Amino acid sequence: MVKTYNDLYIRIRRALRAAGVEASSLEARLLLAHAAGKTVEKLLQDMCLYCTDTVEADAAALLRRRLAGEPVAYITGSWEFYGMPLEINEHVLIPRADTEVLVEKALDKFIGRDMSPRVLDLCSGSGCIGCAIARELPASRVVMLDISDKAISLSRRNVLHNKLTPRVTCIQMDVRSAPPVGLGTFDLIVSNPPYIPSAEMPELDASVRDYEPHTALDGGRDGLDFYHAILGGWQRLLRPGGWMFFEVGEDQAEHVSLLMRAKGFRQIEQIPDTRGVLRVVDGCWPGM
Repeated sequence: MVKTYNDLYIRIRRALRAAGVEASSLEARLLLAHAAGKTVEKLLQDMCLYCTDTVEADAAALLRRRLAGEPVAYITGSWEFYGMPLEINEHVLIPRADTEVLVEKALDKFIGRDMSPRVLDLCSGSGCIGCAIARELPASRVVMLDISDKAISLSRRNVLHNKLTPRVTCIQMDVRSAPPVGLGTFDLIVSNPPYIPSAEMPELDASVRDYEPHTALDGGRDGLDFYHAILGGWQRLLRPGGWMFFEVGEDQAEHVSLLMRAKGFRQIEQIPDTRGVLRVVDGCWPGM
């Protein structure tokens, strides 16, 4: 029996809902649009049209992957962050809405004041933070660093696709090393580093534990290894009056605040995410 896109959408949504997927309607649209080779907007326009057997078979294959636990962002290879389209693959974390809080609060320090800051994004992954800041501050210059060559390759594509070249530079580097000579100084340093304590890694939701890169999640014994490393030298790249912003795990905000205070940061803030969890810690660097 020939089916419309709407018929197929309802079938996919019902299967996702039965499997306990909270965003079943959204994910059904994303999976079907990907199977059909359409944007979501075009799919919604074509819902009353009949789909081919090939589209139906491809949609069924995508649905099986999702029901097996694979995140929809890895299945479709794309995601949206801060209203910006991004390419996503298994070598980087899927950007979360929680991280948008960091971007928003960092932008608040510069919009209407200094519209051309120099920005450093450490542990940049997909490049979601650095790209979002670069797009919202069109006169800014952004450097993104990540240890993974595959993550850096992906972030370069995201820079290109969002027309942010040549203002954004991507460099492969381990932030646990000392900052390289010649990198320069910055008005803003942002980081969403690995922060899951090693012992908690096996307890993560299967969609995270089994699919997202562990090197981007595991923050060491207490989850604070990368905060210690970054605050062990990278803050010296901040210009006087510059700001550092961290995303942190649950129950880590106070620990990171104390680390920043011990290094000399002032005006330290702890900022909640949309669920009320203290998710972002920031501070101002007074210089010497």
